[in-house]
Amino acid sequence: MGETLSEVPEDLKYTKEHEWIRVEGGEVVIGITDFAQNALTDVVWVELPEDGANVSSMESFASVESVKSVSEIYAPVGGEVVGVNENLEDAPELINDDPYGDGWICRISVSDPSELDTLLDSVSYSELIAE
Repeated sequence: MGETLSEVPEDLKYTKEHEWIRVEGGEVVIGITDFAQNALTDVVWVELPEDGANVSSMESFASVESVKSVSEIYAPVGGEVVGVNENLEDAPELINDDPYGDGWICRISVSDPSELDTLLDSVSYSELIAE
């Protein structure tokens, strides 16, 4: 009973590995979910992907280090990294404080929009984390 439900915004897509995706035209913004940042506890360091790097769907392209562990971040879709959140270099705790806002990790220009159809919606993701 004492468990708090994680925030799962309805306008985002999700992966089973706990990344969130906000579609903005031909690009997506990517971060880790509230559930993931709660599980990690205090984020102390973020390894960002290289700007301009090409990534494949579900390829590890970044990592987040917390006081507990290091977790890989997987690209939900393939494409080119067109922006990274450099604020995380000096303030990795933004991932804990605002996972769906200032704690975003990167932007990717999507190479195959059909890959977005394989992602979870908020209902499916909520069911996954409730298990």
